Amino acid sequence: MKFSRRHFMLQAAGVSALAATGTLPGTITRAFAEAKQEALPWHNWSGGQSCTPERRAAPASTEELASLLKTGPAPLRAVGAGHSFSPIVPTPGTIFSLDRMSGVIGSDPSTDEAAVMGGTRLGALGASLAERGLALNNMPDINKQTIAGAISTSTHGSGANIGSLSTFVSGLRLMTADGETIDCDADNNADLFQAARVSIGALGVITQVKLKARPLYKLKRRTWVMPIDDMLEEAPKLWRENHIFEFYYIPFSGMALGISNNITDEPETPVPPQTDDDSLEELKMLEEWLGWAPSARRWILQKLLGDIEPEERVDYSHKTLSTERGVRFNEMEYHLPREKGPETLRKIIRKIEDNNLEVFFPIEFRTVAADDIWLSPFHERESASIAVHRYYKEDYKPYFAAIEPIHRAAGGRPHWGKLNTLTGADFAKLYPRWEDFKRIRNELDPKGRLLNDYLKGLFA
Repeated sequence: MKFSRRHFMLQAAGVSALAATGTLPGTITRAFAEAKQEALPWHNWSGGQSCTPERRAAPASTEELASLLKTGPAPLRAVGAGHSFSPIVPTPGTIFSLDRMSGVIGSDPSTDEAAVMGGTRLGALGASLAERGLALNNMPDINKQTIAGAISTSTHGSGANIGSLSTFVSGLRLMTADGETIDCDADNNADLFQAARVSIGALGVITQVKLKARPLYKLKRRTWVMPIDDMLEEAPKLWRENHIFEFYYIPFSGMALGISNNITDEPETPVPPQTDDDSLEELKMLEEWLGWAPSARRWILQKLLGDIEPEERVDYSHKTLSTERGVRFNEMEYHLPREKGPETLRKIIRKIEDNNLEVFFPIEFRTVAADDIWLSPFHERESASIAVHRYYKEDYKPYFAAIEPIHRAAGGRPHWGKLNTLTGADFAKLYPRWEDFKRIRNELDPKGRLLNDYLKGLFA
């Protein structure tokens, strides 16, 4: 179906280990990691963040990782898939990947829990859990992140009663900057547990995670198009009545694409054709051709979108919720008090369309449940998340600068992996346990070996 969810979200091209982390597989990786090497540039998935580290590494064991943390040039920063857009990775010191420390290493059917290595990619995790008859209660849009990176930035999906991936963590193993290993959960090292479940890699390296899962299940996904005013009016009812609900607003169209996912026992349906990239290209071309004539652009978009019939698909949850993205972008996402979400989106739409900003990417609206994790953007409040995107070859700064004040006026907290301009003083006002986190951070890494310049600015 044209202009389906996959039309408006971006499938991440498979990023090779070399492109994302500078590492190579197998014995070549080992030789590469151990050899004295010429400094090579690194950049993230979108190309918006880059650096030239003195050293790159891919430890294959806890012993190798401990040695690296104790002796590698600082600052030391772990990198997963490079899908964070904020400057949490760049360093002149050491960048290292946990790709060789990955996989599901155990599961317990009596508790529906699984033990997972920190470098496990979400796409591989979903498939591995399914082989064990398990699944996560939710997954984010993109399936390339590592589990350690995803929980460290409070990565999330959508669901009014479902928390971020960090809330699925029932225990974790952390290696500190001096190579010490610490296990923590709600009963043992409880404060560290509350800090480490969202830590931006500032406390140590998450080497193992114990995840709460559930028996393998299928979802029935339904997509439909309706006017944005109607979607916003019905949104509270839709997020109450669906296991998962989200929608995308198509700029300059007046129309939104709704997506619901509900648990079902119905048989799987065929996977529809992958046409997202083509549809994004159509939106981009329409903006280039008719950006000067927003009324004509709106008329064409409404004709295209108005012809779309609702579509349904049934498949196992890890196949319907998380995908790849083929078109690269930069992103800013803020998490707002849920009751402020609809009106905040209305203000964003007015800002874009009244000023005829150059925008073609759909705006994403999701909901996330509250939690008690110290640096979680969803700390102690039910949230609505609104994300704006900019094509990776275009300058995102003017667009994001126009939108960010709207988020901030609503008391928004930015996603840790997405672009924002907040300072440590700003975050201290948004997070009641900010100083508690800083205290634990200083105890675990008093020399600041894990802090790049950006993180030093936050936690100094």
